[in-house]
Amino acid sequence: MDKSWMHSDRRSKAYEFGVEAFLNFAVENLLTTTHIRCPCVKCVNLKLFGVGIIRDHVYFNGIDQSYKNWTFHGEPWEATTNASRNVEEDDGHSRYNFVSEEIDMEDNDFGDFGSDPYEFANVIGDGDQPVYPGCRKYTKLSALVKLYNLKAKHGMSDVCFIELLILQGDLLREGNTIPTSMYEAKKTLCALGLSYEKMHACPNDCILYRKEYEDSTNCPTCGISRWKEGKDSILKEGVPAKMVWYFPPIPRFKRMFQSHETAKSLTWHAARKSINGQMSHPADSPSWKLLDDKWPEFGNEPRNLRLALSSDEFNPHSSLSSRYSCWPVILVTYNLPPWLCMKRKFMMLTLLISGPKQPGNDIDVYLEPLIDDLKSLWDGIRGVYDAHNGEYFTLRAALMWTINDFPAYENLSDCVVKGYKACLICGDDTPSHRLKNGHKISYIGHRKWLPINHPYRRQRAAFNGKPEYGIPPEPLTGEKVLHMVENGDRVCWKKKSIFFDLEYWK
Repeated sequence: MDKSWMHSDRRSKAYEFGVEAFLNFAVENLLTTTHIRCPCVKCVNLKLFGVGIIRDHVYFNGIDQSYKNWTFHGEPWEATTNASRNVEEDDGHSRYNFVSEEIDMEDNDFGDFGSDPYEFANVIGDGDQPVYPGCRKYTKLSALVKLYNLKAKHGMSDVCFIELLILQGDLLREGNTIPTSMYEAKKTLCALGLSYEKMHACPNDCILYRKEYEDSTNCPTCGISRWKEGKDSILKEGVPAKMVWYFPPIPRFKRMFQSHETAKSLTWHAARKSINGQMSHPADSPSWKLLDDKWPEFGNEPRNLRLALSSDEFNPHSSLSSRYSCWPVILVTYNLPPWLCMKRKFMMLTLLISGPKQPGNDIDVYLEPLIDDLKSLWDGIRGVYDAHNGEYFTLRAALMWTINDFPAYENLSDCVVKGYKACLICGDDTPSHRLKNGHKISYIGHRKWLPINHPYRRQRAAFNGKPEYGIPPEPLTGEKVLHMVENGDRVCWKKKSIFFDLEYWK
């Protein structure tokens, strides 16, 4: 292989082509893009990095010109007849094998391509270039995202989008950074690592076609086909009857910690001054403190995330006459300060459940992949890079609350929110009364929560004709709810919620 480029000017095309050829050679032989020894003059094959970082090091620092035999990157070791080397061909262990063993020993010290903070920084740095010299409004990345949003919004084909990119490049002044091919555009966007998964679902909300059902063509519960039925009653094989979009949260949590400012904000709750008797942040809540007391190893790490889950239905067609129901599931991170945690950019869409009908109490089926990721987050995700502290750590997270209206609360928690036993606190002792003329159920025990000397407690005519001297009941604990559900209490609870699969939810 030609290695003359190693002595060429680093600004020359020969050097550029040589670097790319070297990196391709290393990837083909080592079968990895993240654990490659860097041959620059500073690292001298002592450190392992991803392809992007090695490329930058070789350009900025220069390659070690004494590294003539690329044994660390897959080139076989050439035994020489020089007596001073005293190399025996029948030794059974070449220098390359020894290097491979060293690399395997260090594999666990580094993350994958998507979690490489330097690789991510290179992508963002490249995207921060102005779209043309002197432009202050758009960068290369922001312009590309805008154009790609237009493609998705108006259903442009790839061919149309490529022609639009070429036209944009011709219209702008020379030196612009607009990519001229779909490959370059996708390469920039995909490097951000924000992927999603499309999952097929049973139209009757029985299962997701994943894990053991991934190759099934019919639902094992109801027997209905996986594929959509056309107007001619012929199944369209390959076209799912119902689709779910899943956006894994773990890669996005990693991205949050790779931003210096965001990583700093995620520990704001630990550095703030708490005022006794006042709740200015969820960190002051009993739930937060209970989690810290029950699992001190979790509470002692301020970077561990406390999450809330929110879901509700909406009509994407913006038409009151349409009965189409779509359900997004969003995660909120409460480690952030109050002025940031409800900002749009920190509200994380994790699931999008398509219609046309709502999942109802079967929403647990669609939450399965999210619950699996939450279990992994509770066990810990190793090798997460904290840009604020400049170190790797093990990230953990706990789901602590749900945010929803009353009907959605019924679906998420599988409890009864209508009828005679609709109070979540009183349960079986809910003071309900059916109106004789209105035929609706009213709940008349709400005065229990007033102070004992409140004048409303003594009023009769304004309420149900009776004074109220009762005291409010204590809310059920998670352990009591779980005990009731597991022992067949179906008066107030329909079934065991999937959230109880999380070790700490009770």
